[in-house]
Amino acid sequence: MPRSAAVIVATYRRPDYVRECLDHLALQTVAPDRIIVVDASPDDLTRAVVAEYPHVEYRRNDMGAGTLASSRAIGVQGVTEDVIAFIDDDAYAEPQWLEELLAAYDLADVGAVGGRARNGQPGEETEGIDRIGRFLRNGRLTGFFAADPGRIILADHMLGANMSVRTDVLRSFGGIHDYYPGTCLREDADIALRVRLAGHRVVYAPAAVVRHVAGDYASGRRFDLRYRYYGARNHIMLLVTTIGWADPRFVRYLASAAAGIPREALSGLSAVTDASRPSATAKVRGIGGGFVRATVDLAGTLAGLARAVRPVDRARSVPPLSPSGSHGS
Repeated sequence: MPRSAAVIVATYRRPDYVRECLDHLALQTVAPDRIIVVDASPDDLTRAVVAEYPHVEYRRNDMGAGTLASSRAIGVQGVTEDVIAFIDDDAYAEPQWLEELLAAYDLADVGAVGGRARNGQPGEETEGIDRIGRFLRNGRLTGFFAADPGRIILADHMLGANMSVRTDVLRSFGGIHDYYPGTCLREDADIALRVRLAGHRVVYAPAAVVRHVAGDYASGRRFDLRYRYYGARNHIMLLVTTIGWADPRFVRYLASAAAGIPREALSGLSAVTDASRPSATAKVRGIGGGFVRATVDLAGTLAGLARAVRPVDRARSVPPLSPSGSHGS
């Protein structure tokens, strides 16, 4: 098992969540050797919270909202511990969380370990239990990171709210990459796919548990149209910047995405015969919703393709740590 671990908490305007997160980290059965909070907020409220914890290091990310991967890149600078664990500010670790993550590295050639995130939804322990963290032949990803298979299993990618990576493996492929603006979707899968491309295993350790309470978004709501747009846009970026344009999985994904756009539009037309929408107003809304979803999917896909021609990795513009080891103002 690795001998040391650093835990990085990236945050944006959630000081109360950060306090709760740090309180849970203080109860770990295996204490982190280092805890770093990276704050992209436009105010000093989170800095004041972190000041209540003398053993926790505070770093600034002056790039602001929508730069989660760059916050992680700031966090990993100067880290010398064997393993880097990432936890979201709205994810509260159970006492054995870090111990279970580290124990999973005893398996041969494991480069990254993801854990389980309980969301408090009925049936989440078994939903998708045979499809956790898969990278499919059609280029799509499965989730189901609340499922509990009862043992450590192989996976293709991890959930950013609860994941870890060997420090030397992360550095071997250039560290954190940030091609993922907006809702930052796919920045976590980027790390895992690069770990696998570097020849290491990714595993899912369901005993490494956090309670994910899903804090408020900086803008909009989860699964709204903005989320959908960046899901389409950022997935293109993930595939192009990791497996490349010529990979069959990218080609299949693009074909399925193209076929899905008219399918969404046609799904809206089904509202005309939908008995659950008896009023004309409800039918019009159903038709409009289908066309809106199709338009958003198309816009996101085209934006991803355009940007993928000349990808911009924002993490490469992260300034280095100062000689004192601090970052930002």
